[in-house]
Amino acid sequence: MKLLVFTSFLSMVILFRLPAQNTGNLDLESFVEERFSFQEEDIAYEDLYESLLQVHLNPLDLQQATAEQLRSLYILSPIQIASLLEYRKNFGPFISIYELQAVPEWNLETIANILPFVQLQTQSAHPEIPGFQRLKEAENAYLIFRHRRVWQTRKGFTPPDTLSNGQLSSRYLGSPDDLYARFRLQQAGDFSIGLTADKDAGEPFILEPKSRRYGFDFMSFHFVLYDKGPWKTLALGDYQLQFGQGLVFGSGFSVGKGAETIATVRRSSLGLRPYTSVLEAGFFRGAAVTFQKDNWEWTGMYSNAPRDANVQLISDSLETAESYLSSLLSSGLHRTQNEIERKGQAREQNIGTNLQYRSSGNALQLGANFLHTIYSQSILPAERVYNQFEFRGRNNFTGSIYLSYNFSNHYFFAESALSKSRGKGHVIGIMSSLNHHFDLSLVWRRFDRNFHSFYGNAFSEGSRPINEEGLYLGFNFKPNRKINWSAYYDYFTFPWLRFRVYAPSAGNEWLSRFSYKPNKKLTAFFQWREETKSRNLLSEEQTTNQYRIASGKRKNFVWSLAYQPSQWWQFKSRVQQSSFEINGKKSNGFAIMQDLTANMGSWKISGRIALFDTDDFENRQFLYERNVLWAFSIPSLYGQGYRYYLLGQYKVNQRITFWLRWAKTIYTNRETIASGLQEIRGNEITETTFQLRYQFNR
Repeated sequence: MKLLVFTSFLSMVILFRLPAQNTGNLDLESFVEERFSFQEEDIAYEDLYESLLQVHLNPLDLQQATAEQLRSLYILSPIQIASLLEYRKNFGPFISIYELQAVPEWNLETIANILPFVQLQTQSAHPEIPGFQRLKEAENAYLIFRHRRVWQTRKGFTPPDTLSNGQLSSRYLGSPDDLYARFRLQQAGDFSIGLTADKDAGEPFILEPKSRRYGFDFMSFHFVLYDKGPWKTLALGDYQLQFGQGLVFGSGFSVGKGAETIATVRRSSLGLRPYTSVLEAGFFRGAAVTFQKDNWEWTGMYSNAPRDANVQLISDSLETAESYLSSLLSSGLHRTQNEIERKGQAREQNIGTNLQYRSSGNALQLGANFLHTIYSQSILPAERVYNQFEFRGRNNFTGSIYLSYNFSNHYFFAESALSKSRGKGHVIGIMSSLNHHFDLSLVWRRFDRNFHSFYGNAFSEGSRPINEEGLYLGFNFKPNRKINWSAYYDYFTFPWLRFRVYAPSAGNEWLSRFSYKPNKKLTAFFQWREETKSRNLLSEEQTTNQYRIASGKRKNFVWSLAYQPSQWWQFKSRVQQSSFEINGKKSNGFAIMQDLTANMGSWKISGRIALFDTDDFENRQFLYERNVLWAFSIPSLYGQGYRYYLLGQYKVNQRITFWLRWAKTIYTNRETIASGLQEIRGNEITETTFQLRYQFNR
């Protein structure tokens, strides 16, 4: 009792030290850089990581959060999680958020990082009042509208040309406006209702049920109830499932190999959650429930969703035709007539279940997954030398068993899976806090070349858990509050051929980051990453009638310095450099950036100017940029030129906030940008983003 009184007193005494301006303000740029894998592809990363924003929108209640939920934030080490749970067990509910400073192993930096994702729930999350009244009084209720546009004219928006056969060339059928809208009513622990709509640039805004277009090109809806008696979760509409280490149910937010080398190596069993992204694949559409009885949970699901696909016909001698799918498409773009014709050409049905057991102290977790997928037509991809073991057929099933066990400051996890083809997948790992200063992680994985999991998202080098074996070792050393050193080494092999690698191959990757933070105003880090991976040589470099491969070595260096003289201003400088070497040829690239952020009450303004110079596409520079709320930008730049942007946020009142972003890239060594229908004649590209948010019940 005396310790509790002393702890509460200590919290009040040091209250002024906690950076209150950070509560609820997530520096998404820094969070992404530390926890997400190194970006090497030109894809919409902001959509892939949208599930992270769901956690921000629905923060965890620290009074009841489990170890699994805390691990899912990818912020806390095993010893910090164990310390928080032990503190809560000994002293009961937290009196104030500032009491976190009294938790052993927690410091101000840890608290500042986690504050945007947590809250202290002091009353019932769903009081016993009529349902309609609860909808009207939902704590998280808002409407968002976003408009984005590139102002230079792309070739796809110009008048069509007349081809030699007299037909007109393909062009985009819609406007260059990118539109996004989201409506959400959410009460933590009670319900969530949401509608998300999206129209990409070039897609027509049209009502045409025949082609499954209803104004916006893509619409997603969900209705989810929580904790209704023994029913933990009931979901209708679009949803996602995440259990075990992602070998069967791995949809949703996951990270790869980044500067956070400990917390990101495992997947979290977050269970059934609503789907709110605008990616038009990788989610379930139908109904799902989770039933809870004592320490047991059972989840059942059914989904029947349209999928974009290339459909081919096989004609037989009786002049009848049978169709099959040569490929499934995931871009979600429906701008031209050909793209529209592929929209929703296939149906995908999924029937699945999960059974999970948690021990009374949450130290042990056991579970089993099963998913059966049926397509409307058989999938028969064109036969290539590298894809002989890819999935072919109309239906597939994948099952797995998984476990996790927490002992003191050590956390063990594993999952093994088997698909219809008898291909196997395995993930085994451990995260451990060896002492107050040193954390360690170790992960081994193996995925057979014929292991097929359509919703798998396990820890791997490739984008899918197939044809890979690897061993990852990571550590984090923090001798004092000013210095932090994190590093990892990953060795991987690909036993069978891969796209652009027509022979079994192996590779390795390592990263080292040294961070220095002498005070709350100054933060600096130095990062070095090196990757070695094989690929086919170019056709002009082949000297025999057999494919030759060579090892390509990629090196990346980053130096960053951030200075915040007050809570109103922040300056950030950065230098990036890269090189790529293969078959005796080496190329280089670099980028230099300067950021400025100002917080002036109702106004928040940030901007950047960046210079870049790269020899080729292999050295393109990925630059994390601030964007409007719950979005971020990662453009890739190659060639020579400079880019700058300015982002402004203005809070009109408690309900209305708007954002305006203006960005421009100028190339000094080219007269056209991009190719095909995306081509822009000229050396400049300018884009604007406008977003308006209206919050109800404020």
